Amino acid sequence: MIPKFREQIAAGGPVTITHPEITRYFMSIPEATQLVLQAGTMGNGGEIFVLDMGEPVKIVDLAKDMIRLSGFQPEEIRIDYTGLRPGEKLYEELLADDENTLPTTHEKLRIAQARAVPPAWLSDLLIWLESVPHLSELQIKAQIGEWVEEYQPNSDVSIQKQAIAILGSQTVH
Repeated sequence: MIPKFREQIAAGGPVTITHPEITRYFMSIPEATQLVLQAGTMGNGGEIFVLDMGEPVKIVDLAKDMIRLSGFQPEEIRIDYTGLRPGEKLYEELLADDENTLPTTHEKLRIAQARAVPPAWLSDLLIWLESVPHLSELQIKAQIGEWVEEYQPNSDVSIQKQAIAILGSQTVH
């Protein structure tokens, strides 16, 4: 993203951002690598480590800062909003709302306490996953919310109506 913004600013703009409210976490490759290696030495098997990546950055603020650091005023370089791509989120979620973390001996590493799932749910999910190759994309998108609570399909009403028409009231489990 940063190299793309540099290139767009050097060309006089516009700088393209998908949405004015979009945020992302940033971490240097060396820092991320060190944390992953450290987590690897701490793990006993099965843990899910969460890296402390600091605070998320609002991308429009990053773009404006880069414009200023390049010797321009934000008004001199236009920012165009291109719209979210399919599946893209405004913000990144490190954990689901009902999940927490436990501390480790490293201040920038935590262990996720993932929610438990009943064995029957997992068994049903595996059966559904075996059926996926035989389902259309619309059927998969219509059914995935039954398995992933946080899943929010695109708000494209026509796709949702098509999926409902295809599936009717059919459910897998």
